[in-house]
Amino acid sequence: MGSISYREAGVDIDAGDELVERIKPFARLTRIPEVLADVGGFAGLCAVPSGIDEPVMVSGTDGVGTKLKVAFLTGVHDTIGQDLVGMCVNDIITTGARPLFFLDYFGTGKLELATAESVIKGIAAACKEAGCALLGGETAELPGMYAAGEYDLAGFTVGVVARSKIIDGKRVVEGDRIVGLPSSGLHSNGYSLARRVLFDAMKLTAQDRPARLNGQSVGEALLAPTRLYPRHVQAVLAAGIDVHAMSHITGGGLPGNLPRVLPDHLGARLPEARWKRPAILELIAEHVEEHELRRVFNLGVGFAFVVPAVELARTREVLVALGEEPIDLGEVVRMPEGTDFEARVVFP
Repeated sequence: MGSISYREAGVDIDAGDELVERIKPFARLTRIPEVLADVGGFAGLCAVPSGIDEPVMVSGTDGVGTKLKVAFLTGVHDTIGQDLVGMCVNDIITTGARPLFFLDYFGTGKLELATAESVIKGIAAACKEAGCALLGGETAELPGMYAAGEYDLAGFTVGVVARSKIIDGKRVVEGDRIVGLPSSGLHSNGYSLARRVLFDAMKLTAQDRPARLNGQSVGEALLAPTRLYPRHVQAVLAAGIDVHAMSHITGGGLPGNLPRVLPDHLGARLPEARWKRPAILELIAEHVEEHELRRVFNLGVGFAFVVPAVELARTREVLVALGEEPIDLGEVVRMPEGTDFEARVVFP
């Protein structure tokens, strides 16, 4: 009987080694002073920053969901890495944490070097923007596990915050104001519904340019990368603003995320006329009921700060100085005892 190699079984060790060499320069560009070793070892090493009283490590993990299907469909892989980083770091910064490092998992049936390099280059660029190091990761070639040309992504991030500066929503009170930052589109949530509507019900293709999208193709609108909010949070906190809570508006939309950082007896009143929805959402809305839109998509709001009413103007000033157009979303209101979780966000 002849000898069978690992490559013949579907795993190319040489391609994996080549990918590691290709991504080392990208990772090196994300290096922060606390990182102690380059990519390539068995483990990533990162020191806890000095000058932080009672440092608390803050962690988060996530994926990109079926937005990956749009990347496969279009062959565009250079922005999906930002989605992966954004879904993780935007979560941990809600505690007031500074993101320190990020690790990724890339799994595929057959490793295509150009595709993997494009994805990981995007991850590194997003880490650089978020101020955290791409400390390491895992590339797994798993024959028979994935359809040809497809892959899966997962991310993991760790940050740090002083125990006395943790922001957990416990100080939120009735009358606090909610300041939002716009999203770039759907970010990385609701894509199973979006694809069902656009590609199945409406019979659109990724290349189509419906009038509602103002010149964008369907694929371009769907692949708009998740925005990164660490620098906005750091600027607001550095200004000394008394932030009571922060919320990443991700899966579940505003009704599913704002209540996560509010005391049980409080909710949010959000007059929707104060902001504009993304064009891609308006297109999807032709086939989805309003209630479903609100509980699946971010409605054009990617992140929210809850601050005392006296801090509203100053919060807006800090964000405007960053080139943002902050949204005065609404205010914190008292809710009747026993109000359902999602019903605590009211759209008058």
